Amino acid sequence: MSLAAATNEHLASVSNTLIYSSMAVYTLAFFAYIAEWLFGSRSKVARTASALTADGAGAKRAQAPAVTVKTAGGTAVLDRPEVVVRAAAGSRDVPDGPGAHGGDEQGDMYGRIAVSLTVLSFLIEFAGVLTRALSVRRAPWGNMYEFNITFSTVAVGVFLVLLALRKNVRWLGLPLITTVLLDLGLAVTVLYTASDQLVPALHSYWLYIHVSTAIFCGAVFYVGAVGTILYLFKDSYENKLATGGKPGRFATSVLERLPASSSLDKFAYRINAAVFPLWTFTIIAGAIWAGDAWGRYWNWDPKETWSFITWVAYACYLHARATAGWKGRKAAYIALIAFACWLFNYYGVNIFVSGKHSYAGV
Repeated sequence: MSLAAATNEHLASVSNTLIYSSMAVYTLAFFAYIAEWLFGSRSKVARTASALTADGAGAKRAQAPAVTVKTAGGTAVLDRPEVVVRAAAGSRDVPDGPGAHGGDEQGDMYGRIAVSLTVLSFLIEFAGVLTRALSVRRAPWGNMYEFNITFSTVAVGVFLVLLALRKNVRWLGLPLITTVLLDLGLAVTVLYTASDQLVPALHSYWLYIHVSTAIFCGAVFYVGAVGTILYLFKDSYENKLATGGKPGRFATSVLERLPASSSLDKFAYRINAAVFPLWTFTIIAGAIWAGDAWGRYWNWDPKETWSFITWVAYACYLHARATAGWKGRKAAYIALIAFACWLFNYYGVNIFVSGKHSYAGV
């Protein structure tokens, strides 16, 4: 074995070790996020939320207890501001929840620990992706294993960037880390492929442009999909309160700590709208690369077809959000269908359908 081959094999082994190490730290972060939610459920905010739905849950607004204020000349009793559940006109006026910690100091401490562990695991996983690239001396996304570990790294990176920008997104931590662990578990057990060189068609600078943007778009679409799913749950919860229903204790404790449904809907829309032009560029870049590699810009290959279907689905979602009768839940369903198309384009097409893109196996 040559020195170069031995070095590449050693780097591949280091990469595998780093990926497994990141999974271990992600697991610790997962339990820390769980602790944040558990301690938050016992917080004063959660108990207050439960009290608001215990009596008169169908009322359009709930009155908080009075506050006693002592003054020099005696004692004055003042009413607290009303806690608005739904505006009288039918439009919602619900404040955002405090977050997973629910205002509990210990819950907040576990949340900050979870974020710190997420940063550490992100750095370890990023190092694993980088050493994988060094071992193969190319971009680390030539097969599904490499795509998976890069995708999860970028998804966590997007989450951390949003936190660094002081966005109220720590509620994303638990669902994000859960799916990242599933993604990495699938990568190292089912999709693992030994380091190898690419077929000649992939030896192009378009590999860095086209595939990197596809990975980034998928990671952002995923964040938007999580926001959309949570929006649907929170919207159902708010509807139940407004129509006189009584949500369960668990649902009340969890959903009251999330942002309002309008905030979640706006978050998902902004995320999807921001990345949609980049997804358009991804398809165009892929067409240009296809023209260079195969002599035709568009071959109706399964991967190309489903990329276009995904583009159409997200375009329909953006159009629905701009149409009065389709805002809200209807548009959210379209967004989830669009993300399902993206998932099938990656997993379904790569595993079950043969085409021109079936060059690297899994």
